[in-house]
Amino acid sequence: MPQNKNALLRYRTIDRCLRNTGRRWTLQDLVDACSDALYEYEGKQDLVSVRSVQRDIEMMRSDKLGYEAPIEVYDRKYYRYADPEYSISNRQLSQEDINVLNRTIDLLRDFDEFDPMHEMADVVNRLQDKIAAASQRRRIVSFERNPDLKGIQFLNPLYDIIASRTTVNINYRSFNARQASEFILFPYLLKEFNNRWFLFGSRAGDMKLFNLALDRIEDFHPCADIPFKDNPDFGDDYFDDVVGVTKHDRLEKATVRFIANNQHASYILTKPIHSSQKLISKNKEDGSMTFELVDILLNTELYKAFLSFGDGIQILAPKSAVRHLRKIFHEALKKYDPAAIADQDKNNGR
Repeated sequence: MPQNKNALLRYRTIDRCLRNTGRRWTLQDLVDACSDALYEYEGKQDLVSVRSVQRDIEMMRSDKLGYEAPIEVYDRKYYRYADPEYSISNRQLSQEDINVLNRTIDLLRDFDEFDPMHEMADVVNRLQDKIAAASQRRRIVSFERNPDLKGIQFLNPLYDIIASRTTVNINYRSFNARQASEFILFPYLLKEFNNRWFLFGSRAGDMKLFNLALDRIEDFHPCADIPFKDNPDFGDDYFDDVVGVTKHDRLEKATVRFIANNQHASYILTKPIHSSQKLISKNKEDGSMTFELVDILLNTELYKAFLSFGDGIQILAPKSAVRHLRKIFHEALKKYDPAAIADQDKNNGR
């Protein structure tokens, strides 16, 4: 790849000049054209040096960028393409290019929650068609997905609404609500977690941030008459202290310390629960490891992650997390008490 966008601009400018066979191009002509292009596209009045253009020509002639441009000098003064039909934009894809495109298509096609007729799917299909003649192979990458997920029909239109920065009116009914609530929302992001999709946005009026599960949305429609607003609190770092999608002001933030036994320690080491995870110590005798999750919100998804390891981990701090998990395990243990199981068998006629 070119080292910077100015180099790429010069390559394209030189290519455009040499494809214009109605004029003879000296080295100074190419320098002037590159300087003009730099001013036109970047607003920079810096002059491109002769040495820079000479290096560009050598780079275009080489195979380092895959161009191998047939640039020749004639009459000891003028530059041209030996093949008048050549252009760096018309070069054939290399096998490495094809391999990279195939890997990209594998990744993109797995987002099949999007309707096949949506523009995103159409771009992927057209890209696949373009390279089909050069390479035919079976699918290599597959992601977990749930095509029967409720609310998935909203994914396409919500994607378009976010892209167009359009305010939306949403009727939403949470699991515990008897009836739907109405939101005027400024939508910012669609996020997938644990095979479910969530919409993040700010409520008009108080700008409170919400995440709404798509499977709980009953209907929605755009509100083009209400100007869209950004929320400065929803930035690229919004999810830095979160496992999952649940985040609000009532959640405690803490550094969580826990021990993982030898059965789970290596797994947790190679697949961190959160990006802030740190290995504190290793116990050579029993193979256990002590970890910390730094400044993380104690939300439902974090506790579910801990519970998925059963008795394989022990929370050491903070005390609030220890108490919460102790209560969960205590309630679960009561369900497996022999007397409780006997009563259930009796009630079920076993």
